Amino acid sequence: MTQAPLSQLIAALEAAGEITRLRLLALLAEAELTVTELVTILGQSQPRISRHLKLLVEAGLIERHREGAWAFFRLADRGATAEIAREIVGRIESDDPQLAADHGRLGEVRRARAEQAARYFADQATHWDRIRSLHVPEELVEAAVRDIVGDRPFQAVLDLGTGTGRMLELIAPHAARAVGVDQSPAMLNVARSRLDHAGLRNVQLRQGDIYALPVERDGYDLVVMHQVLHYLDDPARALREAARTLRPQGRLVIIDFAPHAHEFLREQHAHRRLGFAPEEVGALLRDCGLDVELQRDLTPGDRRDKLTVSLWVGRDPRIASDLLPLTHREVA
Repeated sequence: MTQAPLSQLIAALEAAGEITRLRLLALLAEAELTVTELVTILGQSQPRISRHLKLLVEAGLIERHREGAWAFFRLADRGATAEIAREIVGRIESDDPQLAADHGRLGEVRRARAEQAARYFADQATHWDRIRSLHVPEELVEAAVRDIVGDRPFQAVLDLGTGTGRMLELIAPHAARAVGVDQSPAMLNVARSRLDHAGLRNVQLRQGDIYALPVERDGYDLVVMHQVLHYLDDPARALREAARTLRPQGRLVIIDFAPHAHEFLREQHAHRRLGFAPEEVGALLRDCGLDVELQRDLTPGDRRDKLTVSLWVGRDPRIASDLLPLTHREVA
């Protein structure tokens, strides 16, 4: 159990010791929510909810992150005060009438999210269906990812360019904590709805720049980039940023297209690159200081008009002791 100064623990307990803030903790243990959504669920004014949230953030019981013009809140997941928050929520009677009513209104908020995501997905589905029809079935790609990733548990997983959240849906059940990052608020809404439906409570979603990731360094033992590189004007820079997030012995898994001649993907779907040769991505991974552990192609068979999907795995060659301060290594 993580320890903390007495003053920090007292502040956390004082912040939690109020009925509205307890209701907020219970809700934020279930889902990431905005101030507007919390106002809808609790039926209180925006200034009042914001004031309670500010106290809970300052006490380290919840976390706040921005997504464009919106701010999302969720239960903190690291540190001594995060453990206190989870302990408090875990001891609340699940059949409390007030919390049951809150949970019912949370369900309404989630349904509204799902409807919004469905509308966006319907608008884009024709484009995605056309691209998916060009390569091997998505089930084969996902099976290859599962094979590469394995079923051992992970401490932390990071999905870059998370899109609809499908990679998180596949991998997050094996992780203590999972984070998805995407530039598009609309895509994050789709992902949030999908992950809500899947009941995954260990996932956080963040809007962010893939060249300046809003996540910690040396923090993840698995990082995934699924169909992301071909959209980027500087893939090397994005890979360097991704590599910095890896823990020692962590793996970076890349899924993208092999070189092809479908120019319409550039003209109509904003693809910057028409695929990547195995040696090109291998060289980029080595330039990031990673060892190239695997490269695999999923070929579409005899159809020359179909795209080959390529997978690469780069591994951080460091060992855990490389992160220790020099004095600690000398003592060891």
